[in-house]
Amino acid sequence: MPMLNRVLLPLAVAALALTALPAVAAEVTYTVELTGQANVPDPIKTPASGQAKLVVSADGKSVSYVLTVKDLDNAASVDLHLGSPGQNGPLVVKLFPVRGASPKEGPFSGVLAQGKFDASNLTGPMAGAGLGELLEMMGEGNVYINVHTSDGMDPPNSGPGDYRLGEIRGQVK
Repeated sequence: MPMLNRVLLPLAVAALALTALPAVAAEVTYTVELTGQANVPDPIKTPASGQAKLVVSADGKSVSYVLTVKDLDNAASVDLHLGSPGQNGPLVVKLFPVRGASPKEGPFSGVLAQGKFDASNLTGPMAGAGLGELLEMMGEGNVYINVHTSDGMDPPNSGPGDYRLGEIRGQVK
């Protein structure tokens, strides 16, 4: 029996150790549809639409994104904001323009913005916070993407291609 114990005991310990290891985390992907209809407080009649894909890294330390638009004029900026459906809230991550990119004048369809952000890119009320806080809010549906447009002339908000407060929007969920 002592020989059997010497063989079985290490096997039992190894089996217990393996079951105690945490599961390997997987990437999480959010696909966000962007429309004028989702704009708050009032829906916007616009031919523009878009889609954003956000992929949270397996370790939860960064988010990669690709934002594609169709029939959008005068793309000025794209931001992540805190806010539940039906609410506007503060900007917390700038997605476009970043790293030397400039706003797009005139009509545009295609990939408007792509890149990666981490906790160092958080701004506004989330500046200095960990990315985990933003990820938790995204998982709860309390973050949205807003695509702002501007024709550079007054008055603002005069029609498609000139909605400085946002022309198309989508809730991250």
